[in-house]
Amino acid sequence: MRDVKPLLIKTDFPKIKRDRLLTLQMNLGYLCNLSCTHCHVNAGPNRTELMSRETMEVALQFAKKYKLETLDLTGGSPEMNPDFRWLVQQAKQQGLHVMDRCNPTILEEPGYEDTAEFLAEQQVEVIASLPCYLEDNVDAQRGKGVFSASIKGLQKLNALGYGQADSNLTLNLVFNPQGFSLPPPQAQLEEDYRKFLTQQFGVQFNHLFTITNMPIQRFGAVLLAKGKFEEYMSLLKQSYQAVNLDQVMCKSLLSVDWQGYVYDCDFNQMLDMPLAGNKTHLSQILELMPDAMSIEVAEHCYGCVAGQGSSCTGVLQS
Repeated sequence: MRDVKPLLIKTDFPKIKRDRLLTLQMNLGYLCNLSCTHCHVNAGPNRTELMSRETMEVALQFAKKYKLETLDLTGGSPEMNPDFRWLVQQAKQQGLHVMDRCNPTILEEPGYEDTAEFLAEQQVEVIASLPCYLEDNVDAQRGKGVFSASIKGLQKLNALGYGQADSNLTLNLVFNPQGFSLPPPQAQLEEDYRKFLTQQFGVQFNHLFTITNMPIQRFGAVLLAKGKFEEYMSLLKQSYQAVNLDQVMCKSLLSVDWQGYVYDCDFNQMLDMPLAGNKTHLSQILELMPDAMSIEVAEHCYGCVAGQGSSCTGVLQS
């Protein structure tokens, strides 16, 4: 896979600094039961990188020391880490809000059939990827049969109370564009998703998050292979909205890779752009986490501020 990092490092993106740290986003490993074309992590069934329990313990210590509010668990498929359930239970006992960035097909995977029940028991917020509400589009992006398995997974969550109006179990969906474009307006697309999924499958959810595809890892390689990299970067830069700078997720979040090294965000992690430019392990900042630390930026950062803005919780502009 061609490295896109050299094309992204030189940038005129504005300098920004972190505000109050609220969220620790933990990448539990690159193992996944799918290999999606838009995946910025390059995850898949053959990846072996998995976070150890020892690293998870350090993360919990860090969250406690700095009074963080949320653990945001991602991957790969985070549920495939053998210590996923232990981590969730420990985090909940510590009073943390836990978010699971779930590929809903995992809920139908052999050996993981009771994962939905576990998530409900622990009152974990589920953020489920469903890049389109049309079967052909999803299967083209993620693989044959993925849409059907995803719907079954979402229906299983609904049956447990997720996404229901009278429930405190939150189910949010995630949309990624199919091609080399920015996401459409989130509010209108959410309405379209809700109408179609309710009528066709009885699927209920709380909110839809639209997320801009980042020109890194697998998606970046696709852009290069199709000769679209420069065109896509021009789109991101031409769509720049300065108002989004105040709300970018890196201002309140730290990202930790499967080995415990720290980054400003998951995208910087995939580009090996460590916190403050130095390879720093989470254990090294247990004693001193600098306030107002400058955030490492590069050309891909335009993806977070283009158009409506983009973050792990959807658009930045209402």
